[in-house]
Amino acid sequence: MERKTIETRPQVQRLESTLKRLRHQAARYPEAGALVAFLVVFLGFSLTAEHFLTIQSFAGMLAVIAELGIVTVGISLLMISGEFDLSVGSVLAVSSMSFALLLRADIPVIPALILALIFAALLGLLNGLIVVITNIPSFITTLGTMMFWRGILLAITGGTPVAYFKSNLVFQVLNSRFIADFRTSALWFLLTVIAFHFLLKHTRYGNWVYATGGNEEAARVLGTPTKQVKLINFVISAFLAGFAGCIQFARFMAVDALRGQGLELEAIAAAVTGGVLLSGGYGSIIGAVLGVLIVGMVRTGLVLAGAPPYWYQAFVGVVLIVAVIINTRMKRRAR
Repeated sequence: MERKTIETRPQVQRLESTLKRLRHQAARYPEAGALVAFLVVFLGFSLTAEHFLTIQSFAGMLAVIAELGIVTVGISLLMISGEFDLSVGSVLAVSSMSFALLLRADIPVIPALILALIFAALLGLLNGLIVVITNIPSFITTLGTMMFWRGILLAITGGTPVAYFKSNLVFQVLNSRFIADFRTSALWFLLTVIAFHFLLKHTRYGNWVYATGGNEEAARVLGTPTKQVKLINFVISAFLAGFAGCIQFARFMAVDALRGQGLELEAIAAAVTGGVLLSGGYGSIIGAVLGVLIVGMVRTGLVLAGAPPYWYQAFVGVVLIVAVIINTRMKRRAR
């Protein structure tokens, strides 16, 4: 009996060592936890929701989450650098409304699109300047600008939708069906993911983003232009929100002052679910994409399972809390 105990002890130690090494390796990859959550949610709805495993269901999910995904990429980049942007929903609405009003004023579609995107980028620059100059927390700054721009839209339109029903080639490129039920908005989402994954993982700027979010003071001492990094990320976040707004307008050809309301919370939830830490310095674009897919699967799966629509928010809330706990523990182990 004693001999068996002595023989099994090294095996237990090797197993514990292997598990510890695997946990440490997983902690080095922010998307590891999101991948596990993705597989669990996917398997759960595959077994419980009829028609979940169909091309039509997948295409419908991508059509719903494409704009959310584009916004989430921008907000993830900003969160990794240690800041928040709660105004992305309002920026999406402002950009979409600007696009519509310019078109109704007989501005050609391409110049109108460019002007709407420039305006969105300027709103992001304004957020960034306020944060880096005054040191007011970005949570408070962007909460204020979120409410301000939403109020401006309501004041201008009186809550009345603005429409433009003249279809054109640009609208078709931005958001139309191209294969089966898949829409071009999904391609724009994919291109956005590829571009910013490369930026974050394979450029010096990506290193600056992680350094700024991880330890801003140390990064500044080492020569990282932390303020410029934050400014650029605020601009990127707003630009992508504006781009998502224009894509959305190209599909529905109408916009109202409440468009995008609550989108900022969904984007943050998707980013955190995908492994982006609220404290900054940790996360990845791939993880954020997995977070968006989880949110999309929850929304689609609950509908197909016949669950009441209000369960969506409750489910995402639970996933968000669990994700924050897991991500925090994984980050500590990575250290």
